[in-house]
Formats: sequence, structure tokens, C-alpha cells
Amino acid sequence: MNRSIKNQVRGFRTQDGAGVSLVRVLGNQTTEEYDPILMLDSFDSTDPSEYVAGFPLHPHRGIETISYLYHGRMVHSDTLGNREEITDGEVQWMNAGSGIEHAEEVPAAERLLGVQLWLNLPATEKMSSPYYHSIRKSDIQEIPFDGGYLRLLAGNYKNHKGFEGKHLPLDYYDIHLEPEKSITINTSIDHSVMLFTLLGEIEIEGEKVPEKTAAKLTRGDVVTIKNIGSSEAFVLFMSSKALNEPIAWAGPIVMNTRRELQEAFDDLDNGNFIREELEIS
Repeated sequence: MNRSIKNQVRGFRTQDGAGVSLVRVLGNQTTEEYDPILMLDSFDSTDPSEYVAGFPLHPHRGIETISYLYHGRMVHSDTLGNREEITDGEVQWMNAGSGIEHAEEVPAAERLLGVQLWLNLPATEKMSSPYYHSIRKSDIQEIPFDGGYLRLLAGNYKNHKGFEGKHLPLDYYDIHLEPEKSITINTSIDHSVMLFTLLGEIEIEGEKVPEKTAAKLTRGDVVTIKNIGSSEAFVLFMSSKALNEPIAWAGPIVMNTRRELQEAFDDLDNGNFIREELEIS
């Protein structure tokens, strides 16, 4: 059964952190439809003044943050002394779990292009052990096909295996499609699947998806993505399992109940937010 488009979201221009200009594509109004992806922020700028202020130290609990840079640089640091930089074509993956405070510096570059996802954690794993992992270019397989290639950022593609998180499965691909070419991908019928057009425009089952647009797909076991533009298209593909759990979200904290949210903010006020040391993997 072919997957088609169920919903599309283009997002809105806003600022976050210390004044970083971005497009918030997914947020607290799209959590049910795009479950388990809570948030998707898109970055695309050639003006460093729009982003070099970065994201000063801030807390997270109950989620995983996944940043992918097609172009640019990002430096992660946290309250436990860890500091690592990613650059063109690399990924930062952080499980906030029971609690971590971190900052993200965004140094000037010729172009900043990429996205950050917030992946929800199951209720039973909201208070899991935090960890941080950088996925380097040398760790990312580039798999050719007729009309382009697929970068396996995380999860599995056919018989290829990439980095796997410890909590929810996530198949995360960066698909490069030449003009008028297509790719057909087999999917688990019970998985929640979405796409984001980082650059270019595509078509799925006859419906157009413009650039910088998230598209949630219907149920099915296969999807065909076609580049209908005149230049190469870069499409991000994400497949995971919907949690179908209640969401209580306030700022950087995402739990399941208002009581759990209040406990998190009480922990911040009382200096008890960090429950254990961060694991580096």
C-alpha cells in the first residue's frame, strides 16, 4: 500500500535562544499528527548576524534533541564539562532524559543550513540516563541509487545500519535526488513517517511538497518520492513509532502530566535538576 500525503506544514518565522532567526515548522500545535516528533526547527541563512548569538545554557528533560547540519558549525557544551563541535554533514544527538543543561554556539559560516528535531521519549523512559553522541561524517554511509544517493544519518536502510538511539527507533535519511528522478522506500506499515524538504520541491502520489515543508504521510508499506524541480532536491526522511501518550509541554521540558512538569521546574528552582552524570558515547 503506497503512502500518500496526510498533512503539510510550512511553519513560521520566529526567534529562539539569544535571538536566533529560524523557521519553526513543527511545534506544540502539531504533536498529535507528527507523534513522536515534537518540534522541527529549520535554519537557512547566509547572514551570521541572524544566528551567532546562539542558544545560551538552558535545561531539557523528557526529550531527545537531534541537530543535523548540511552546512555550518554548531558547538555543544553542557554543565558537566562536555564540549564538542559538529560541522557540514554531521549530527548532534542528545538524550536529555532525567535532566541536562546545555548550550549551543553557532559560529559564523558561509551558510547555515540544517534542522533540529525534538524526539519525544516514552513515559517509562522520561527519566532515563542522559547521554550525548556526535555522528561524524566518517560514521555516515552514503548509499547510491539511480538518480541520487542516501545518507544514513541514523537507524537502518535495507541492509545498512547507522547510529541507533537507546529509546525510540528512528530511521533518519538525508536523500539527494537529481531533477526528475525518484526513489521508492519500503516502510514499516505501523511506523509514523514524515518528510521535510530541506531544499527543492518534490511530489508524492501526485501531490506537490514545496521547499521547507514538513509532510506527514498516511499508513502504508512503501513511499515514492520524486524530484519535480530543476535542481537537486535534499529531502529529510524520518520514520519512528507513534507513542500515543499524553503530552505536558512547557518551554524546554516535555513530560506526560502537569504534575511532572511542576516537579521539573521545582527541581530547577531547588538545584536538584541534574540527577546523574552525562554519558558520552
